[in-house]
Amino acid sequence: MSEERVLPSDIDASVRRALAEDIGSGDVTAMLIPVDAVCDATVISREDAVLCGAAWFDAVFRQMDATIQVTWHAVDGDIVTANQTLCTLHGPARPLLTGERTALNFLQTLSGTATQARRYADTVQGTKVKILDTRKTIPGLRDAQKYAVRCGGCHNHRHGLYDGILIKENHILAAGSIQDAIAAARVHGKGLPVEVEVETLDEVREALASHADILLLDNFDLEQMRAAVALNAGQAKLEASGGIGLDNLRQIAETGVDFISLGAITKHLRAIDLSMRFTETYWLV
Repeated sequence: MSEERVLPSDIDASVRRALAEDIGSGDVTAMLIPVDAVCDATVISREDAVLCGAAWFDAVFRQMDATIQVTWHAVDGDIVTANQTLCTLHGPARPLLTGERTALNFLQTLSGTATQARRYADTVQGTKVKILDTRKTIPGLRDAQKYAVRCGGCHNHRHGLYDGILIKENHILAAGSIQDAIAAARVHGKGLPVEVEVETLDEVREALASHADILLLDNFDLEQMRAAVALNAGQAKLEASGGIGLDNLRQIAETGVDFISLGAITKHLRAIDLSMRFTETYWLV
């Protein structure tokens, strides 16, 4: 479970795909602007938020025209306020105009993810629990969103199907039992921690008897969670999931579970309202 704010390695590739999607055969509107026009611009936040996505924003304009200069006045993870200037830009008008939407799309989406994560992290502040994201991410933006989750103060669950074993209901049905599924994971699991989804206290007992490393308490109510914590007695890590929102998050954190996982961090985000304004135009002579 990652905690460092290490930038993903796929930023340039993600930006390249996004630009190709938007530009296609060419920006026919930017062609109306004189080729020698040079502009200054600012990006402003229209609401309070947690900033995230500067590297993607920079990559857009780096790929559009390497002479474009971007100067940041805040960094990823900063809390920014309405009407705050986030960055200033200077460079040729055509590539600035062409890259504007793609750059803002990355910045507003990742800032929205980080802002959502901050709400959850702040709600459980002072407890021992860690808030985890899930694989319920925007297709093609998983690494980016998981970075944004970290910028917002939450933590990453597994990144994909390759770096963590999570035995869920259908795996258990296909394997025959919790015990059989965990036994198979120990044989074929490449030494990875084994997590198993449980839906009842009897399944908690079976998973503990089979020496699971992590138990995913699926849609447990508060009483069941407290009972699971008592049964566990520190043997495994406990993760709560299902039916969890800001209204009951603190109560769940106080039951004694170790983790709370929330798909809403990445799939129920609302993009932050940002604006890019051109402030001055020059002509090369």
